[in-house]
Amino acid sequence: MHPMLNIAIRAARSAGSVITRGFENRDDLTITTKRENDFVTKIDKDAEYAIIEKIKQSYPEHSFVGEEGSVIEGDPNFKWIIDPLDGTTNFIKGIPHFCVSIALMHKGRLDQAVVYDPIRGDLFTASRGAGAQLNGYRIRVGKNKDLAGGIIGTAFPFKDKTLVANYLPKFTQIFIQSGDIRRSGSAALDLAYVASGKYDGFFESGLKPWDMAAGELIVREAGGLVTDFSGGNDPMHKGEIVAGNPRVVQQLVKYLK
Repeated sequence: MHPMLNIAIRAARSAGSVITRGFENRDDLTITTKRENDFVTKIDKDAEYAIIEKIKQSYPEHSFVGEEGSVIEGDPNFKWIIDPLDGTTNFIKGIPHFCVSIALMHKGRLDQAVVYDPIRGDLFTASRGAGAQLNGYRIRVGKNKDLAGGIIGTAFPFKDKTLVANYLPKFTQIFIQSGDIRRSGSAALDLAYVASGKYDGFFESGLKPWDMAAGELIVREAGGLVTDFSGGNDPMHKGEIVAGNPRVVQQLVKYLK
């Protein structure tokens, strides 16, 4: 295992311990609204702090950016991108579907990735050029080459509902062509499910780098294709992502362009 991936795993498990303790004591949560339908809790912030502190013990010179506002300038060649609790609304409501997402960019390329589900104990990992794993076992994207019969993950534009008029026609076309659609509330975990073949594809817009960075690398290393809605190769900068078996992605892009 790559030493930086090993440290990322330790950081994810440390954050997972913070999250599971908080999940058991949700009545004590302090919830703050960042913007409409977008929430943060003390657990999000504590988990982010736990991740950064664990990584800094080994790599104090690295740079960090986290969803909850942590920006630490350091060596620009090594940048950690962190979502300490992807699926905060699920967490608040007691829905046990959320995760820790940690990615490392080395010289502008995704290099290491961890997505950790602390409730199920599922640990998805990837190192660039070395494949992707779930709990230490190699994973691959699904073999389904057609939308028909496939399970596709997505999300609705709940943070800006003015976008729904543009979204619904695309959703409708994909829903008609596919077997079914899932909307779980955690983009990082959805991407990990694509990498392990649980979902056949995934698409979402309005995302930030910390929502998709780790999941993107895990899908790629599992043999999948990751693009933006127009089929380009820069989803993180566009804030939109399509992922899955290459044939499935090709069909999704046809409806999303």
